[in-house]
Amino acid sequence: MSDPPRRAFPETPQLDAGHFTPALERALASAVLLRSEVPEEAFTAGILGTERAGSGIVIGPGGLVLTIGYLIAEANTLWLTTADGAVMQATPLAYDFATGFGLVQPLGRLAVAPVPRGRAADVTPGAEVFVVGHGGRAHCLKAEVFAAREFAGYWEYVLDRALFTAPAHPQWGGTGLFDSEGRLLGIGSLLVQEPGAADGQSVQGNLFVPVDLLEPLLDDLLSHGQSLRPPRPWLGMYTVESDGSLAVGSVAPDSPAGRAGVEEGDVVLEVAGQRPSGLANLFRHIWALGPAGVDVPLTLARGEELVRLTVRSADRGDFLLKPRLH
Repeated sequence: MSDPPRRAFPETPQLDAGHFTPALERALASAVLLRSEVPEEAFTAGILGTERAGSGIVIGPGGLVLTIGYLIAEANTLWLTTADGAVMQATPLAYDFATGFGLVQPLGRLAVAPVPRGRAADVTPGAEVFVVGHGGRAHCLKAEVFAAREFAGYWEYVLDRALFTAPAHPQWGGTGLFDSEGRLLGIGSLLVQEPGAADGQSVQGNLFVPVDLLEPLLDDLLSHGQSLRPPRPWLGMYTVESDGSLAVGSVAPDSPAGRAGVEEGDVVLEVAGQRPSGLANLFRHIWALGPAGVDVPLTLARGEELVRLTVRSADRGDFLLKPRLH
């Protein structure tokens, strides 16, 4: 697989030489390029593609890499490239669905020093931060945290507190969010478009998963490849919030929701008799019913018709190809 283009930023958002303290230089050296190949028959291939590329940050001895999980989901081949150009094959260790984090282990010793981790919980809007992707100084962006709040994604995903930064890093997947002391605060997940201030202009930025979420999970992920918490119930019902309604935008092929008869365009009115107040609340109602495998009663509006059905939930991980052992 050929390397994806790694274009430098225009000069405007680039940092001047005075910003590059030893701590920030260490952060730059910790960022690796991650390339993955995924079989065409993989569950995520149609959505995320079969060739993926992004960044990862070395957080542990021997080159343990923290990245965003969608880059490595169902990958059968992984390659890492360090800041000095060394290339090494790697293997996916874990993909935690609740946080979105992915862990990667190089198949050899990666000569990159791990970075210290900070506390995203201490970061407040207005804080100056640095977004670091693979590619050295030309791919380091000074940014500002413009929000720290809840986030819900249609793929049945909720963060109680995500960090939002601007301007946007154009190669956001797996980038590291650092403070001025070179401490890792989060991992880049999304490009977001947010409503602006009084001038009405929207803000394009990035969403980061706080690194704090890793600490309670890390030992389990390293030892077992997954969290030991019971897996959450997954429906495969991709729901979006629009004009105060929760509408099913699509249904994953052969998913629990599809098997139960949920259709694109359905509007979710109730979960087990409770009316959800928003997207995050919808998912929390579902998860509160029990672990994966629990029955989820739904009341849906389908045009003028009221539809009641029960979805036998599943473990999302059962639908994904398992990594090959090397």
